[in-house]
Amino acid sequence: MRALYWMITVTGRCTEEEFLAIYRQNGVGVSFSTSGIGTADSKTLECLGLKQTGRMVIGALVTQEAWENILRELALQLEIDMPGNGCVFLVPVSSVGGKKQLYFLLGEQAFEVGEESSLKGTEYELLVVVTNRGYTSAVMEAARRQGARGGTIIHAKGQGLERFEVFFGMSLVNEKEIVLIVTTSSTKNQIMQAIMDKTGPDTKAGSLVFSLPVSQTVGMRLEEEPKTKTW
Repeated sequence: MRALYWMITVTGRCTEEEFLAIYRQNGVGVSFSTSGIGTADSKTLECLGLKQTGRMVIGALVTQEAWENILRELALQLEIDMPGNGCVFLVPVSSVGGKKQLYFLLGEQAFEVGEESSLKGTEYELLVVVTNRGYTSAVMEAARRQGARGGTIIHAKGQGLERFEVFFGMSLVNEKEIVLIVTTSSTKNQIMQAIMDKTGPDTKAGSLVFSLPVSQTVGMRLEEEPKTKTW
């Protein structure tokens, strides 16, 4: 796959809509957000002129071209390069579960599908599964049958999901759950396929799945693997 990224935004709750407006202007119509709490100490907050407030974490799929345009607008409109105005970073995407799912997640961003990409030498991948609330057990059951060991669930809300019905013929609720599964690169494809088959967009779960390459891990050794030192 050519240059494609999971763009992660961390901002104050009061400025979430300002970020989303810029993203929509650049074709990023689909995003998922969850709430969080900042951990900066009081001295740091005072230096930055900030108050201890809640945070929003926003995730969206972007192309390289869209990112360059977004970065420029964030600097001009929200002064993102100044301390205290939030932060945005990219994580490379290695694969998306299905071409329809890919184009749904990209919204109006132009993108030509190429070869699947990955970071060289990565042994693990992070699977990100976005599903309707209440279907995480079904997602994990499908994943475990193909060798997944476990997952972590994050509650989220979706933006721009109205287009789902156009792509897949059924409506999608805004209340979502995101399941994070770290698995070996060798089992990634079969786990993604199982999730799509059992809980994909044509089911009530409405799951979408994509993968991010993981460069290093600790605590992921399987029982049958020999112990090796990493330091």
